[in-house]
Amino acid sequence: MAGERLGKAAGKQAKPGAAAKKAPAKRGKNAGAVDHAASGELVILTGMSGAGKASALKAFEDLGYYSVDNLPLELIPRFADLVRQSTEIDRAALVIDVREGIRLDRFPAILKKVRRVLSTRVVFLEASEEALVRRFSETRRPHPMGREETVIESIRAERERLDPIRNVADILLDTTKFNVHELRAHINSQFEEHEGAERNLTISSMSFGFKNGVPTDADLIFDVRFLPNPHFVPEFRELTGKHPKVAQYVQSFTQTGEFLEKTTDLLEFLLPHYIKEGKSYLTMGFGCTGGQHRSVFIAEEMKRRLETAGYRVKTAHRDMPR
Repeated sequence: MAGERLGKAAGKQAKPGAAAKKAPAKRGKNAGAVDHAASGELVILTGMSGAGKASALKAFEDLGYYSVDNLPLELIPRFADLVRQSTEIDRAALVIDVREGIRLDRFPAILKKVRRVLSTRVVFLEASEEALVRRFSETRRPHPMGREETVIESIRAERERLDPIRNVADILLDTTKFNVHELRAHINSQFEEHEGAERNLTISSMSFGFKNGVPTDADLIFDVRFLPNPHFVPEFRELTGKHPKVAQYVQSFTQTGEFLEKTTDLLEFLLPHYIKEGKSYLTMGFGCTGGQHRSVFIAEEMKRRLETAGYRVKTAHRDMPR
């Protein structure tokens, strides 16, 4: 799955005050290997027009990132070097998009050059074609690919143009079902600094409904549709997996306990290896039919179990009624 690239190319996040500790010897043109833990962090935001890059950049700015919109590709290596040398900026975020035109073909090569200077992650925002068309209709803004084609044609052309960048992204973020506030919350949970965390890994335990599609940003997918469905119990139909009665019902089956035990054992085996490989974020998705009962309970229960084991975990319920 494409999401499994998450974190492999990313270095450690800069810690507060790290910028002030940079050794002058690492600032020259001929400096050797970069100490990523002490040399800052760069996040490159890119992706489809209408997927929320502007809102995402504002969220990074509020997290303390020095933020730049639409920096020309040729200036990115110089910008990364300035961040590495700065005693005041230790985290930065910038946006590049289809406005760069054919120069986007050079991005993978430029990214390799930048990563030799600074710990860098690429976040690619995307959304379904229907969602993008609706957003352009609501804002009444023209698509940056031009006015001569229809919005759908422009979206398809842009998706093709951005495919080489998508292939080198560390994080693929589908914003189809996000509003502005949910996008901000997601970025905050992924990128805000956590003081005193025992393990350098943020885990998202997500529930979803298969009838609405598999989440594209999930690294691990677990299908819990083998469990009896509370939807067919009339008193549970309007409730969710967070309700104590539904939780008790789902938990009453032998296979539920066996699944939780075996999945916990699997994750406790995998997570230390992910951390060793430099993975900073992991999204595990638990899916049932509608994303309201079984998957919600399992996602919450796995959060509890992994927190007990000392991991930092948050839950997200994509399709649970609000």
